[in-house]
Amino acid sequence: MIQLAFFRRQHCAMVMVLLLACSPSAFCQISVSPASIELDGPESTVQLAVWKPLPGGRVLELTRMARYQIIDGNAAGIDANGLVQPKADGNATLEISHAGETRRVPVVVKGVKHPQPVSFATQVVPILTKSGCNSGGCHGKAEGQNGFKLTVFGYDAAADHQAIVVEGRGRRVSTGAPMSSLLLLKGTAAVPHGGGRKIVEGSHQYKLVARWLAEGARFDDAVAGETVRLEVEPATSRMAPGESRQLRVVSVGADGRRRCVTTEAEFDTNAPNVAGADRKGLLRAGDVPGEAAVLVRYMNQVAVCRVTLPGSNSGFPRPPEVNFIDTLAWNKLSGLGLAPAGLADDSTYMRRVYLDTIGTLPTAAEARAFLLDKTPEKRALLADALFRRPEYADYRALLWSDLLRVDRDALKAQGSVAMARWLRHAFATNMPYDKFARAIITARGGISGDSPASFYKVLDNSESMTRSVSQLFLGVRIECAQCHHHPSEKWGQDDYVALAGFFTGVGKKVLPDGSEAIVAGPAVDLKHPRTKVLVPARPLGGAPVAADLPDRREALADWMLHPSNPYFARAAANRIWAHYFGHGLVEPIDDLRATNPAVNEELLDALAGHLRDVKYDLIAFTKSIVASRLYQLAAAADAGDERNFSRSMPRTLPAEVLLDAVCQVTGVPEKFSGWPVGARAIQLWDNRMPSYFLQVFGRPVRATVCACERGADPSISQALHLMNSPEIQARIRSRKGVAARLAASSLPPDAIVDELYLSCLARFPTPMERAAMVRIFGDGQEARRSAAEDALWAIINTREFVYNH
Repeated sequence: MIQLAFFRRQHCAMVMVLLLACSPSAFCQISVSPASIELDGPESTVQLAVWKPLPGGRVLELTRMARYQIIDGNAAGIDANGLVQPKADGNATLEISHAGETRRVPVVVKGVKHPQPVSFATQVVPILTKSGCNSGGCHGKAEGQNGFKLTVFGYDAAADHQAIVVEGRGRRVSTGAPMSSLLLLKGTAAVPHGGGRKIVEGSHQYKLVARWLAEGARFDDAVAGETVRLEVEPATSRMAPGESRQLRVVSVGADGRRRCVTTEAEFDTNAPNVAGADRKGLLRAGDVPGEAAVLVRYMNQVAVCRVTLPGSNSGFPRPPEVNFIDTLAWNKLSGLGLAPAGLADDSTYMRRVYLDTIGTLPTAAEARAFLLDKTPEKRALLADALFRRPEYADYRALLWSDLLRVDRDALKAQGSVAMARWLRHAFATNMPYDKFARAIITARGGISGDSPASFYKVLDNSESMTRSVSQLFLGVRIECAQCHHHPSEKWGQDDYVALAGFFTGVGKKVLPDGSEAIVAGPAVDLKHPRTKVLVPARPLGGAPVAADLPDRREALADWMLHPSNPYFARAAANRIWAHYFGHGLVEPIDDLRATNPAVNEELLDALAGHLRDVKYDLIAFTKSIVASRLYQLAAAADAGDERNFSRSMPRTLPAEVLLDAVCQVTGVPEKFSGWPVGARAIQLWDNRMPSYFLQVFGRPVRATVCACERGADPSISQALHLMNSPEIQARIRSRKGVAARLAASSLPPDAIVDELYLSCLARFPTPMERAAMVRIFGDGQEARRSAAEDALWAIINTREFVYNH
């Protein structure tokens, strides 16, 4: 899509270039990066970036439009894309010209005649990574591919060298005849290769691998040449649809040396419709307004280029502001040129806040009373009342039972009931979130008591505890670092092992009555999986803790809940935000990292600060969200924006909420085995309760701590179940149900239709809807009942009913 948009706008871009060329005063002189070039070695490259600044922070990209010429020497060459390569030792001058302007850049070339030996770790491994050879879809998978296995993203260079040079009786390399090496023949697809061509014959990557082979395929530690930091130019870019911009990637080594690695770096984006970069680092904007984070990866280091693509409504009137959420949201939308939707009507707001807060539909009487209420502050009063209802605790306990893996098969009935009771009590009493998290992280005692100890029952080792706690309460998915360096973060295996050291003292004990208890004793440090060296326990980015603590989890909780912790409050704020808006400021909601920035970083920081300011009072924090105008926006606005909260995003109802809604509007409760009649699905502690409805509508199995387990995508099976299932039909046609009761009443048809719409959709029908529904009513009791049933069936099967708008 980005490529099509780029080519579609080439004519307009060229016209703009010509116009600007005719108006020198419209912009500054051309800029070039780097200002001087140094090439070291026959395969080294430097990517130029050429541009002109434009008003408003944008630039005119000239890298592929400028004219290049090497003068005052013949030591280097340059292609039309601005890639400089060496030819011979010596000096030269690169002349760059465009529209009558000229810039000159000095070039120094060395190491061509007598190059330094090729480093396998810092030069060959990046080529394998860029080519995808060591990715999880190729030879980097756990079992390898076709008998050849590499470490994922080259995290263990020594193991990769062993696999290439030694394994398979050394058949993959030929130091005497490098060009005949299987490594090159398969890489260039000169011989059949399932992965296709990965390296172009004659390219500088090809020449580099060939020279490494010719030098004896040696292995080096290359500590001095290891990359300790990655820089990308530009770090931010404001673009227009179809524009392009050349990125430059610079590696900073442990010895301080700076080297252009643009051709070796990998590029990825979190919003391909907004912007993305190709293999050569050419950044291209799409045609969907918004922001994109372009991830740049090289040698276990990452950097991010943030791209802003404004919309066309830069001058929209600023809506009213209720609190800081609106202020920061309007600031962001204004910068993006995205006009927010108008305010949702009372019925939409009422239904939305009911479903989000208590997982329950308003009754027809509640809807009518709210819609007819003329009190100006009625929305705030409604939200206050909802937080005091028992369904609030029921619903929150259900959602956190999913996250804490309250699985009947793993915990048995007693453990599941105990955890559900503790959760319900925590939310009913509005336990501060920091105390809530500490209680779970440091839980111990019998799993059949009303406590969160059952959490450690389903986590059978320190590593699963590490992954779960990190993802749940820090929003850090550390599991990638268990086997290799995290591909998108700074965490390595030592960080993973150090964090796991907090949980090695946690175990299970059988009590005299046969039940189990969680115990915590002195913990031990774990060994690094590769070096086998003991790694002291330490939190992520923190200092090691004392080795003789009675329960290291207390120290971990202290670090997590400290005001300076960069993860805890942000992760909690993002999780709550995602529940009320349908998606987080960061997505996935439990994957917070520098390379996955929030769509509004300033807002997420402010929310985290607000959560700390209210001392982790969840109700006070959530009231700020539902009071904001942003939360109360209508669903209609710029249909192209799905990430920046310029409108409300409709979302499917959770399985339990939808089942309760169907039961409520039909007047026929579900009969759950072992539960009294009238029990609601959001009250169930038993995630294995037999229910085809809950299964087909996406009830999670609670196998992980990820909220993504809960099904959120509609399906044909769901639509067919609502339309045709005998269970739904029986509820609608029940002689004790709502339809039968309304038909037997003295209400006229239009009043019956009003009642059905209020109970299902929390609104009155439109005149057209009312007229259409009234026409199906005939004379006689049976005709009235049949019409009421048909009307109810039709409303239940609308998108408006099964979605939260």
